[in-house]
Amino acid sequence: MYQEKKYKIARRLGAGVFERCQTPKFAASEARRSGSSKGGGSMGGPRRSEYGLQLIDKQRVRIMYGITEKQFRNYVIHALESSQPARTLLELLEMRLDNTIYRLGLAPTRRMARQIVSHGHCLVNDKRTTIPSYSLSKGDIISVRKGSMKTSLFSDVTKFVRDSIPSWLSFDMQALKGTVKGNPTDPDPFLNLQSVIEFYSR
Repeated sequence: MYQEKKYKIARRLGAGVFERCQTPKFAASEARRSGSSKGGGSMGGPRRSEYGLQLIDKQRVRIMYGITEKQFRNYVIHALESSQPARTLLELLEMRLDNTIYRLGLAPTRRMARQIVSHGHCLVNDKRTTIPSYSLSKGDIISVRKGSMKTSLFSDVTKFVRDSIPSWLSFDMQALKGTVKGNPTDPDPFLNLQSVIEFYSR
């Protein structure tokens, strides 16, 4: 049931919102659906207004990072106080602890990363941290708790490590330890953060 709901959302907003929908199987399924609807597809139908397009952009970002509307609004409000709102919003989202765990490859999805953090499997600067939204800073060191290293959660971690870890992070596979080297600068091409800022600036 949960998987079906995710597929429905992914068809509406795009496969990028869920990691498990970014597969050839899902893409082939969408191609068949698009063909059967004469090219309409999930983004077909009546032309959307600017507001409608910005709403979709906002939902894409919020759902991809797996945060509530209230949390997301607070991030945007904070970002709007800066001179570069879109860039600040990117930093606030990317430097969440759960997202960083995912980016390092310690979890296959952001949802799993949130569970890993919530259950106390991770340390930040050698201190146990159980808050998925914990905001990291340059120089912070993220590691797996010794008692958790041999659990099934991390036994196959090599399967999850990304082909390319973001430039603002470094990762020691043997020690299961990552370091924040700087601030993220390149948003996911699937996302339009400027559109999100404009949506909340109305």
